[in-house]
Amino acid sequence: MLEQKRVTCPYCGHQFDTLIDCSAEEQDYYEDCQGCCAPILFEVRCSYDGALIGLNCKTDRE
Repeated sequence: MLEQKRVTCPYCGHQFDTLIDCSAEEQDYYEDCQGCCAPILFEVRCSYDGALIGLNCKTDRE
């Protein structure tokens, strides 16, 4: 299940929409900012039934 979310780049503050895959309960992955191209670490937490319950966007230095 994909869910669209608006996120803010922790580097430049650019806001953009991205699709979050809620088929796994916990996942961490990198996606580049659409504004500055910096790598953003996405920490995604979903419930067992596919609902998004947590999303953190961090720099690779945090």
